[in-house]
Amino acid sequence: MTTPQKALIIGCGIAGPVVALFLQQAGIDAEIYESQPAGLDEAGAFLNLAPNGVNVLKALDIDHLLEKDGFHSVGMDFFNSDGKQLAQLESCDEEERFGSHNVMIKRGQLHQILRDEALRRNIPVRFGKKLNGIQLNGFQGVTARFEDGSQAGGNFLIGCDGIHSQTRQLVFPNAPKPAYTGVVDCGGFAQCPPGLSTSGAMQMIFGKKAFFGYIAKPDGEVYWFSNVAWPSEPKRNELNAISSEAWRQQLLRNHGNDPAPVPEIIQSTPGDIGKWPVYDLPSLPAWHKGPVCLVGDAAHATSPHSGQGASLALEDAAVLAQCLRDSLKVEHAFSKFESLRRERVEKIVRQARRTGNGKVATHPVAVWFRDLVLPFFIKQGAKASEAVLSYKVEWEKEVV
Repeated sequence: MTTPQKALIIGCGIAGPVVALFLQQAGIDAEIYESQPAGLDEAGAFLNLAPNGVNVLKALDIDHLLEKDGFHSVGMDFFNSDGKQLAQLESCDEEERFGSHNVMIKRGQLHQILRDEALRRNIPVRFGKKLNGIQLNGFQGVTARFEDGSQAGGNFLIGCDGIHSQTRQLVFPNAPKPAYTGVVDCGGFAQCPPGLSTSGAMQMIFGKKAFFGYIAKPDGEVYWFSNVAWPSEPKRNELNAISSEAWRQQLLRNHGNDPAPVPEIIQSTPGDIGKWPVYDLPSLPAWHKGPVCLVGDAAHATSPHSGQGASLALEDAAVLAQCLRDSLKVEHAFSKFESLRRERVEKIVRQARRTGNGKVATHPVAVWFRDLVLPFFIKQGAKASEAVLSYKVEWEKEVV
């Protein structure tokens, strides 16, 4: 590739640093611009980095960095609100089947690992740079303008700034907005109640009023989440205005009659309980315009019910860098990237929405039917996930 020499990357979450690392391997310089004044390494809940996502980091030879803070689960157990086991999935052979095993890790820790590796490899990260303008110069270059009055120029710009992407709003002002899914996700970290198993399997409970999931680390720390039906989209700061204690009491009302140790985990969680409305972004007419391209949640956000949001962003990062490495023109690289990725990611977004709808069903007939057919659908879903988890980005392979 001879034309692009410098990339402006907006966002230093998951996709941003990884795009920069792959571009560096392709001989393309990159600078990362993050709106926050510093890294939010303690913010957010946790995520499951699936084997297909870990394989991307393996291509950069940085998957081992996950070992300090992350751990892997050995499967999932599903229960109804009476404590009856509905289905069980094992994942102990993931490394043999897919090349890597999954990793459970706090989101802030993953951000820190990826950012620190970018800095270690001398990729600049500029904090406090909130994007408020983009000037397109055809395919000759792009200028990013920031709220602090500064600006930066490059050959192309990559929007890695999440589901509420400012890049997307500036370049595609008429694009569809993120869709609220009717669910509020929340969660936290607690110490293991007495007698709780630390087998390493994720426990999934279809509660009477809400869905609950938890997993205990070997050291006894419990990672947990709850999906609560919230039909009307929360107004700005509505959830933030609810104190953690008030939210805890709401969760105890939702889960108070669910099987142990669900209420005990909620009760014993110290400090703040994070809560976030769940959105997705099913489809955009286009992911790129001129020298600007969207990746990850900025282009195709999936709800957390898929367990694939971070992994898809990592896949995007590698494939986009491949296309830019192998193309003589930015326009061709961006078009090829979108053609390679769109069908896969949008299918996963749709499936995640269906999964989320089933989690919060409370009508007695719907619950009865779900408990009846869930074992069958879990098995079918496991078979379908083979294609998702086995996906590998072959970095050395030419893509265009």
